[in-house]
Amino acid sequence: MDNFIVSARKYRPESFTSVVGQAVITNTLKNAIQKKHLGHAYLFCGPRGVGKTTCARIFAKTINCINITGDSEPCNTCESCTSFTESRAFNIHELDAASNNSVEDIRNLTEQVRIPPQVGKYSIYIIDEVHMLSASAFNAFLKTLEEPPAHAVFILATTEKHKIIPTILSRCQIFDFNRIRVDDIVSYLEYISNEEGVEYEVDAFNIIALKADGAMRDALSIFDQIVSFSGKSINYKDVIQNLNILDYEYYFRITEACLGGQVGETFMIFNEILEKGFDEHNFLAGLSSHLRDLLVCQDPVTLILLEVGAGIREKYQQQSKSTSQEWLYSALNILGTADVSFKTSRNQRLHVELALIKLCHISADSKKKALTAEKKSPDPATAEIQSTEPTPAEKKSPDPAPAEKQSTDAATDKKQSVDTSGKDEPAAEQKEDSEEQASRTPAQSRKQILGSVPSIKDALNGKSSTGKEQDTGADQTIRPVLSNPFTQDDLLEKWNNYADQIKEDKPRMSSSLKHHLPFLGDALQIEVVLSNSAQFEEFNRDIKPGLVSYLENTLQNTQFRIIPVILEEERNENTLYTSEEKFDHMIKKNPDLGKLKERFNLDFE
Repeated sequence: MDNFIVSARKYRPESFTSVVGQAVITNTLKNAIQKKHLGHAYLFCGPRGVGKTTCARIFAKTINCINITGDSEPCNTCESCTSFTESRAFNIHELDAASNNSVEDIRNLTEQVRIPPQVGKYSIYIIDEVHMLSASAFNAFLKTLEEPPAHAVFILATTEKHKIIPTILSRCQIFDFNRIRVDDIVSYLEYISNEEGVEYEVDAFNIIALKADGAMRDALSIFDQIVSFSGKSINYKDVIQNLNILDYEYYFRITEACLGGQVGETFMIFNEILEKGFDEHNFLAGLSSHLRDLLVCQDPVTLILLEVGAGIREKYQQQSKSTSQEWLYSALNILGTADVSFKTSRNQRLHVELALIKLCHISADSKKKALTAEKKSPDPATAEIQSTEPTPAEKKSPDPAPAEKQSTDAATDKKQSVDTSGKDEPAAEQKEDSEEQASRTPAQSRKQILGSVPSIKDALNGKSSTGKEQDTGADQTIRPVLSNPFTQDDLLEKWNNYADQIKEDKPRMSSSLKHHLPFLGDALQIEVVLSNSAQFEEFNRDIKPGLVSYLENTLQNTQFRIIPVILEEERNENTLYTSEEKFDHMIKKNPDLGKLKERFNLDFE
C-alpha cells in the first residue's frame, strides 16, 4: 500500500507565488531579494496554519538559489534547491525552540553559526516557536542575533509575539501574517479537489473554511477527513454531519417563527436541535451570528462581509427583506444579554427558551409602544380648539362689570372706615401678625415654611401641601395659545441659553439654573427639584417670571407649567432642630428618660 501524504504536506507551496493569502509579505520578501536588501534577522508571527514556516523555507531556499528567476522565485533545479527539496541541505537549519529552550542549546547554536556554508551564500537558521525560549536563553541569544557573521540569517517564527522580550523584537524585521480569508481557502480547496479528482459542492467548502477559522492547514486537515468519510464526492450534508455543525436551515426556520410570534413553533425547533445533540450555548452563538448576517445583507455596502456560499447567500437576502433593522437590533440585544448570563443560569434550557419568547414578542411590544405614543401626543388642531374654549372661571363670571363694581365699593367702604376710626385696620392686623410671628420659635418658623412648600408627589399631582389644587399662575391677560411640541433635549438647550444670558447681570441666579436642571414630565409639567426653602422662594420670586416668558417665546409653547419642588427629606416633619425637641422625641420612645432627667436634675446645655 502506498504511503499516504496529507494534503497539508503534499500541496505545501514551494514558491512565493503559490503562497495563499499573504501577498503583502511575499512581495516584500521578493523585493528584498531582488534589491539585495537582506536583513540578518526576521520574525514571522501570526496565528496557526497561515504560512509562517512555509514562507521561511521558501525565503531560505530562494536566497541560496544559484539561478534566481526574474520575479525573485527559486529555480527548483539547481543543486541548492534540489538538496533543500530532498531534505539534505547542510546550510538550512530548522530548530524547535520548544525542545531546545535552554542556555546550553543557545550556546551550541552560537558555536554552529561561526561555520560558513559549504554550498550557497548563506547559512539560514529557522527557529520555530521561538517564544518557548527561556528568559536566560533569550539573553544568551541577544549578542549573536544582533551581530551575526555575514553568512548567517535568522528567521524566527512564533504564534505568540507578546511573549518575546522587547530586546529580541528590536533586532528583527517583524512580519505579521494575517488569517486567510474564506474565499482564498475555498479557492485553494477547489484547486486541490481538481488535482485529486474529487467532486464537491462550493457550500461544503464554505463550511470547511469557516470551521478552519483562517488557518489553511486546518482546512486541509478537515478536507482529508471529509474525503475519508464520503470518498470522492464532497457535499454539504456530509460536511455538516461529519463536523457536527448545525444546519443553516434551522436558523432560517426559527427566525421566521420569531418574526411571526409563534412561541410554540420556536420551542419545537429548539427541541429538535437539542435532540440532535447540539449544545444550548452554541445554538445561542449561532443564532446571533445568523441575525448578524441578516443585518449585513440589508446594506449593499456590507454585503461583502457575508462569508457563505452562493445558494445560502440568496436565502439570506430573501429573509433580510422581511426583517427590519429595529427588530434585528432588539433581537441581537436580547441574545447578547442571554449569552452573557448563560453560564450563571441553573436551568440553561429554560434560559434559552426565555430568550426565544422575548424574540417572539418584539413585534408586539413595538406595536404597543407606537399606539401608546400616538395616544400621548395630542393633535395640534384639537389642542388649539380646546385652548380657545372658556375656562370654568370665565363661564362663572362672563361679565367683568360686577366684579369691577364690587372692588370699587369695597375700596369706598375701606376709606370710610379709616376716616371714622382714625386708624388703618389692615395696618393693625399686620401688626398683630408680626407680633405673633415674633413669638414663634425658630424651629416652628422653619416647620411652617417647609410645610407650605409642595412636595414632589404633590406638585406632580397639581396639589399644594394642604391638598388643594395649586394656582397655575396663569396670566389674566389674553395671550396667544402656542402648542408647538418640544422634547427634554429642547428644554435643556433653552434652559441653559437663558442661564447664559443672565450670567453677567445675575451670576448667582445663572449658577442656580445650571445646577438645578429641569425634567419634562407628562402633560407638559416641568419639574425643578430644589434643595431647600430658600432656593424655592428665590426661584419663584426672581427667576421664574422671566424664565417662563423666555421659554414661551423660544419653545413656541404656552401650555407648559414649571413646578419647583423641594426634596422630600427637607419636608420631613420629624426633623428635630433644638435640644428640647430632640429630648421630647426620645421620651416618646423611652419614657424612663424623663424620670432620669428629674432624678439627677439634668438640664440642656
